[in-house]
Amino acid sequence: MSTGVLNVGVVLGGVAPEHEVSIISALQAAAALDRDRFRPIPLYIAKDGTWYTGSELLEIDAYRDIDRLRETAVPVALQPTPYDTLKLVEVREGGAFSRFFRPPRTFTVDVVLPGLHGGAGEDGGVQGICETFNVPYTGSGLLGSAIGMDKVVSKQLCRHAGIPVVEFVSFREDEWAHREEEGLDRCEAELGYPLIVKPARCGSSIGIAVASDRDALDAAIEDAFRYDDKIVVERAVEELREVNCSILGDAHEAEPSVLEEPVASDEEDVLTFQDKYMREAGGGKGPETGGAKSGGNAPEGMASLDRIIPAELPDDRSEEIRDLAVRIFRLFECAGVARIDFMIDEATGELYFNEINTIPGSFSFYLWEPSGVPFDELVERMIDIALRRHREQNGRIQTYDVNLLAEKDLSGIKNNGS
Repeated sequence: MSTGVLNVGVVLGGVAPEHEVSIISALQAAAALDRDRFRPIPLYIAKDGTWYTGSELLEIDAYRDIDRLRETAVPVALQPTPYDTLKLVEVREGGAFSRFFRPPRTFTVDVVLPGLHGGAGEDGGVQGICETFNVPYTGSGLLGSAIGMDKVVSKQLCRHAGIPVVEFVSFREDEWAHREEEGLDRCEAELGYPLIVKPARCGSSIGIAVASDRDALDAAIEDAFRYDDKIVVERAVEELREVNCSILGDAHEAEPSVLEEPVASDEEDVLTFQDKYMREAGGGKGPETGGAKSGGNAPEGMASLDRIIPAELPDDRSEEIRDLAVRIFRLFECAGVARIDFMIDEATGELYFNEINTIPGSFSFYLWEPSGVPFDELVERMIDIALRRHREQNGRIQTYDVNLLAEKDLSGIKNNGS
């Protein structure tokens, strides 16, 4: 690994509905990197799965014309190395003949910073690539990423651990197909109305709908299956108050941020994609609402959401939520920065776990700045945690320095055709 300035591979885009949201979050993080210590290497994953790099990928305005951007960016492929780095090699048309004129360019990454939302970037897929290539990466590992991405599994795990969740049922598409009436009967019998329908493994409120009758429920479930082959239907908390907390750390130490209370638009029952990402810049209902680091007219990502920071709750209630957030972070074996979302039923005072975001929008910098951690320090601490986890993992025995195939009689294996 480099001993001077570290090359940070900032991964953005991805094959997921939250492609554009990822671009915003990742470029915010890249802009916050201390250039005396880190050099951002953009790794853009297009919607068709092709990987690109190039300095132009660090400019938000370049993404207004994706086709043109892909023509100027450098398509790359991953190349295994025996070192703790990720090597990217330019992919060029023309095969060996083109290399006669100019060898393909190579790019080296010392640590990967996934800025992907949804899909293979947040569910452990890219994290698995990093593990396979033995390169350090920020954020949660395979287990925490996979569990956190699946709303059904995360709710089941929390419920097993005694952490309250609202009543819910889930369906896979093959369970729902041709048995819709049976599924609707189950939802009505076990949950009643109103209900919330969500794809199990999407974020940013994509595919989420409220249903107050059987026809609306049927339509909401069918729509949710457009985004995922597994969906969750849960009882709606009618007197809902949402409160979120971000956590920074790992198994050694986990620190909670101040709390936020997101505010839905007046005409919506739940926070929508538009609420989260498409409001005018500078929105917010509190003196400490954060702004983006991207500047100018660039989109602010999650920073554009109206929110109250810190959430106006009694001190003991705030401490309860912060403690529970840390507990869930550790239960899921998370690392880096995550955001845990809670629901409060104002009618009963009950507190429920809603979901966890292992790569939260804008990396929750708007919660850490009022907590005393500016964005540049937040990203630096994420990278430091990644490097420490990588050193610890590589300090354990992973292989044995013996070739069993050289020591063992292989005649039996050859003869049985295995």
